[in-house]
Amino acid sequence: MGVVELAKSGVSTRRGSRRSDYIAPPMMRHILVALTRPNRLAMITALQTGLRISDVLALRTEQVMRTARPTVRETKTGRTRRIYLSAELRQALLAQAGKIWIFEGRLDWRRHRTRQAVAKDLERARKLLRVPRDMVISPHSARKIYAATHRHGALAHRSPEVAALYECSREITAAKLRGRRPDLI
Repeated sequence: MGVVELAKSGVSTRRGSRRSDYIAPPMMRHILVALTRPNRLAMITALQTGLRISDVLALRTEQVMRTARPTVRETKTGRTRRIYLSAELRQALLAQAGKIWIFEGRLDWRRHRTRQAVAKDLERARKLLRVPRDMVISPHSARKIYAATHRHGALAHRSPEVAALYECSREITAAKLRGRRPDLI
């Protein structure tokens, strides 16, 4: 049976869950290779900082140029957070940088790249690598990998239940796959 949800256009039914899944770092490396260069760099930044992809894409050139420890205001929560960019990552970001944004939009340099563009590229990579369709690989998967590898409240959620879900994301994905494709978890 499909999940019933309230969409902007009204009530809709859809099959399965679209919640992003944890994916093993070795498999994520394969996925990263299949992405376009800007999207790969955005995902690497998300993996190393734990930021949501929308916050990564909203990084300004001047922020990264100024320091290796820029302060980022998270769009969803409004909290500010200092992130660390390794010298190698910072150099790659600056090489990619546009006039205003690190990740310029495809059609307009005055806007940054959209999270949907990264998600679409990840979906293309998922199909290319023949990852099962029920496995949801999205930009948010990077946050799950970050939380699973850094543990102990790395994402500082207000709700301990949400923090626990992130930390258990590997086990949740393993249960979902029921022994299929152990290389993914």
